[in-house]
Amino acid sequence: MITLSALGSFALIVGLLTLTPGLDTALILRTAAVGHRRRAWGVVSGIQTGTLVWGVLSSLGITALLTASHLAYTVLRWAGAAYLVWMGCRILIPALRRRGGAEAAAADAPEDAPEAGGGFRAGWRRGLVTNLLNPKMGAFYVAVLPQFIPAGAPHVAAGTLLACVHIVFATAWAAVLIAFARALRTTLQKASARRVLDRVTGTVIAAFGVRLALGD
Repeated sequence: MITLSALGSFALIVGLLTLTPGLDTALILRTAAVGHRRRAWGVVSGIQTGTLVWGVLSSLGITALLTASHLAYTVLRWAGAAYLVWMGCRILIPALRRRGGAEAAAADAPEDAPEAGGGFRAGWRRGLVTNLLNPKMGAFYVAVLPQFIPAGAPHVAAGTLLACVHIVFATAWAAVLIAFARALRTTLQKASARRVLDRVTGTVIAAFGVRLALGD
């Protein structure tokens, strides 16, 4: 099985990856900051479900086929890019159109009410789709995972274990992000702050989509 040294090295790599600000960070912070705590945890659960799927698929060698096939990788890349641009625009465009009264009403909406964006399951779907439509996650696991699975070890069990290490780190960091966002909730519920938050988050998510589309 995997040695403690290998586990420690893998934990260091995914720990640094987790702490690097990116799409997941923006999505979790924005969801929690506007008061959707259950939905924020749904997003976290969806992202980590996707991480587990990538880990298992990589252990089975399926993601290696994906990255080896230029057509399959390109299709997934464009699908992911379109989804991110669409999601970013859904956040950004209303923020550009809203005025103070409408924003205040939105800020006062009950947590996880339908108009506030749904609850845990809605967040889980968004987190899962965002993760699974990111071919770079698959490429990362294809490049990194085999290096930490010893020859002769059961690949699926070892790959799942390593993915779970990643999930533990990412979930712990997500808890910190959610706590931070909740601490600032009163400030971020103000109309002007909410407008800035949505504009920044929508721009960041859409930019990730454009970057993914233009990537190799």
